[in-house]
Amino acid sequence: MNGVRRSAVRVSARNGVRSFAIRAAASGVLAWLLLWTAVPVSLAARGTAAQAGSTPVIVEIDLDDIVHPVSADYVREGLKHAGEIGARAVILRIDTPGGLIDSMRDIVESVLSSPVPVIAWVGPNGARAASAGFFILLSADVAVMSPGTNTGAAHPISSDGSDIGGSLKEKIVNDAAAYLRSYVTQRGRNAAVAETGVLQSKSFTAEEALHAHLIDAVVNDAPDIIRKYDGAAVRRIDQRSVKLDLEGATIEPFEMSSRQQLLSRVLNPNIALILAVIGLVGLYVEITHPGLILPGVAGAIAIILALFAFNLLPVNWAGAALILVAIALFVMEATITSHGILALGGIVAMIAGGLMLVEGPIPQLRISLATILGVTFPLAAITVFLVRLVALSHARKSVTGGEGMIGEIGVARTDVHAQGTVFVHGELWKARSTSPIESGATVRVVRTHGLEVEVEKQSETNSRN
Repeated sequence: MNGVRRSAVRVSARNGVRSFAIRAAASGVLAWLLLWTAVPVSLAARGTAAQAGSTPVIVEIDLDDIVHPVSADYVREGLKHAGEIGARAVILRIDTPGGLIDSMRDIVESVLSSPVPVIAWVGPNGARAASAGFFILLSADVAVMSPGTNTGAAHPISSDGSDIGGSLKEKIVNDAAAYLRSYVTQRGRNAAVAETGVLQSKSFTAEEALHAHLIDAVVNDAPDIIRKYDGAAVRRIDQRSVKLDLEGATIEPFEMSSRQQLLSRVLNPNIALILAVIGLVGLYVEITHPGLILPGVAGAIAIILALFAFNLLPVNWAGAALILVAIALFVMEATITSHGILALGGIVAMIAGGLMLVEGPIPQLRISLATILGVTFPLAAITVFLVRLVALSHARKSVTGGEGMIGEIGVARTDVHAQGTVFVHGELWKARSTSPIESGATVRVVRTHGLEVEVEKQSETNSRN
């Protein structure tokens, strides 16, 4: 009975810990939801405050990231915010190596339809508007660059970074050139030179772009833009002439929301791969050790974030299949004696799969070899170690509960036959035996029946052995 009470105490304590962990996880989820929804509220409040104020405002949007769905959503929200508060203009600062075509088109469409004049500025010194950034720069009402910046190199390439060949290349390149020409002409810029950035992948310094009539000016910073264009008339995409009134306006930076900052980092293919691996390990630990909760919750969140990223990135599913094969080989290495052949095959499959997994058009949208190597070897070691632990635990004799009593040695406290009492494992147990056992004899537990044990004399066991 003492054993039963101790078991009850342990179960109660374990349930208490589990209840605390569940409450902590629920609190974390609630905090996450509050963080997720707090940003739109704060933006709405900021817009209301700006409308109530009398000071003229210029909204500054910083596109200093890869062009992908999250950065496109950020620019779109910034332009919408500028329209809602009645901003005098938007300064769209660009410093990007390029990105995805679909996201670039989303940004260009947002700029062309913006209710507020957009001044695209490649800056500060040393910045670039390459590839997709070239299209975005030339779509603005006013396009300016700082000294020491460059733009262009907008020739479309395939998702794996290689040049497109055959008739498909001609179709894609001509479509991109026509798209650029469609609004560059409306802006009064040199469409013929702009097309060379697409057809010949030509790049331009700030001074070269100015001389070729691709941009409107070379400026140093945002205050320089205000001084230069205050009172200037600009032509909108619908050919309306609008006079910029920028004097005395304050520059209001429009920041990415916490949600957008998080998702923008998740869209880094290197981060996405690491999250996927953490998620798989966390879920495996939770499955093999039920009740830990934290590995399962963390693994589920990591897997969901990774799937979000892979859904938006140009993923090669053959690479994903190779990674799954690698994990299977690591598991087999822990259960089959292969002298390391399976582990080596898993490492090769993991490296090949990681290199193939995300085929972005620019290096920043691909997984680096350093990340793949940094993930592969720890994953191989952790997987083999955990699976081997599980295999050993299944092979090891149980040492708890009823099964753990079998083989234990004790002393008969009363005569034992149809019934009796024995002292085993520091506790008194009801006992029975197939043959009479006198009080004080050494006994061995042969099986359990609920809270009763069946025993035999230790001397009989020794004689059979």
